[in-house]
Amino acid sequence: MKSYLRRNAAAAVFLATGLGGASAQQKIDQTTFGTNWVAQAEHGGFYQAVADGTYKKYNLEVKILPGGPQANNRMLLPVGRIDFYMGGNMIQAFSAVQENIPTLVVAAVFQKDPQVFLAHPGQGFDTFLDLKKSNDILVGKEGLASFYQWMKTEFGFKEEQTKPYTFNPAPFITNKKAVQQGYVTSEPHAIEQQAGFKPVVHLLADNGFSTYATTIETRRELVEKNPDLVRRFVEASMIGWYNYLYGDNKAANELIKKDNPEITDDQIAFAIGKMKEYGLVDSGDTIKLGIGAMTDERMKDFFDKMVRAGLFPADLEYKKSYTLQFVNKGIGNELRK
Repeated sequence: MKSYLRRNAAAAVFLATGLGGASAQQKIDQTTFGTNWVAQAEHGGFYQAVADGTYKKYNLEVKILPGGPQANNRMLLPVGRIDFYMGGNMIQAFSAVQENIPTLVVAAVFQKDPQVFLAHPGQGFDTFLDLKKSNDILVGKEGLASFYQWMKTEFGFKEEQTKPYTFNPAPFITNKKAVQQGYVTSEPHAIEQQAGFKPVVHLLADNGFSTYATTIETRRELVEKNPDLVRRFVEASMIGWYNYLYGDNKAANELIKKDNPEITDDQIAFAIGKMKEYGLVDSGDTIKLGIGAMTDERMKDFFDKMVRAGLFPADLEYKKSYTLQFVNKGIGNELRK
């Protein structure tokens, strides 16, 4: 009888251990991803990974916290209120190093920054250098302090040519000699809708502004203490982007519209079309290395340009701003169509 009990007790321990192991494997990690603006198609891959269950397959429950004019999600990352954040471009990441903020870029969704300058057709602004002819270059404060400084050092633009851009297209629309900053996925569509013409579009990335954009940032501490969580979030997000661009994205777009009721199907379709047309997400290194790719060569190239533009000192340890630990593995390449 005692032998029987011992055997059954051992079996019970075995089953409990086995079930415990399975339960541990199925443990769902809850995490929050903060974006830097209101929900839109430019965030589509993240919403796709929620909508189609990709995050769940990676044992993640991801809450997307939209940004906006009244939000500052970036500040929530270093204090631990969120685990992941959608950065703008590498200027912010280099600045974090300069300011000793312990954040780290772990992937780059956009291989090209979507920043553009728009001009009226038929006014002699057919090339990027033609924009130097305008004395009404509408630029916002952030743009003047960042990419316009690069334009000055690389191409000879002058600050005297600029006028404040208030994110109202009316001054550009009424002045045929004006040039306006914008995003290739947004402002050209607004101009077409409001003014009835297609503007000439010059993408800064296609003229040497080599930063990555729409980055994924996290805390350095999380990379060091829980790299598996970071890996799973990055890989699931990249698969989400493949599925958003090349698969059925209807459910993801519904989630975007739920978080941003003001966005229209037409705006979403326009943005997706431009992301594909200009290869913002999937081009260059991503063809082999996969969406999210980053390289040391690209980072150095952009950092050197920002040093020449006077944004950073040459001795800044810019390599502390990113890690290649979680990218360049071709994850999701088979989903490309």
